[in-house]
Amino acid sequence: MENALEILSYSPPGWGGALLRGLMSTLQIAFGAYLLGLCIGLFGAFGKIYGGPVLRWSLEIYTTLIRAVPELVLILLLYYAGSDLLNFILESFGFERIDINPLVAGIYVIGFVQGAYTTEVFRGAFHAVPTGQIEAAKAIGMSSWKRHTRVVIPAMLPFALPGLANLWLIATKETALLAVVGFSELALVTKQATGSTKAYLTLYLAAAALYLSVTLVSNVIFGFIERHYRRGQPEQA
Repeated sequence: MENALEILSYSPPGWGGALLRGLMSTLQIAFGAYLLGLCIGLFGAFGKIYGGPVLRWSLEIYTTLIRAVPELVLILLLYYAGSDLLNFILESFGFERIDINPLVAGIYVIGFVQGAYTTEVFRGAFHAVPTGQIEAAKAIGMSSWKRHTRVVIPAMLPFALPGLANLWLIATKETALLAVVGFSELALVTKQATGSTKAYLTLYLAAAALYLSVTLVSNVIFGFIERHYRRGQPEQA
């Protein structure tokens, strides 16, 4: 027990502080990627529902490919190919190559993947809104913008929240895959710590406890949000 506490102590040679810093990096990437995924998903859902044939076809290819290819392969592809493509474009216009910030790259990669799943969550939630509410908004002369911001989006949120909560938890776990490209988040820091101390059980249990704490806190927050948006609706079994 004393040895485990020494390993996890905050001051050197303990790894407790390093694990917490890795957790903060994990949360930074997950939060940024989740917001990016929400933006992509909202646009994608509107595009699939209201867009023309070309836009709907393009979005269908995007969501199908992202959901078909394993996340690890997508991360490797987007991280390296995306960096090369950006530098190729910069060099084509006479600019110098740049080193992409790992945090920005992690957010972009996971957010792009999240966007495909969020698109389907929002699309299903939009279709779950009773058509009578939309028709009533049209009948009183609401513009398309007001109709969607005041009626459609508030009405679809209760249907979308369970899926969005799951996607947030998936985002926190997908950050661990960034260890393969060398980003120092919780999974990679834990691997480095175990390689240095050989305390595999202690450190991996500590990392698992940190991931679990994120899940428990997230469940409480999303539960509160869902109860707020379901006010006045009948209880679900």
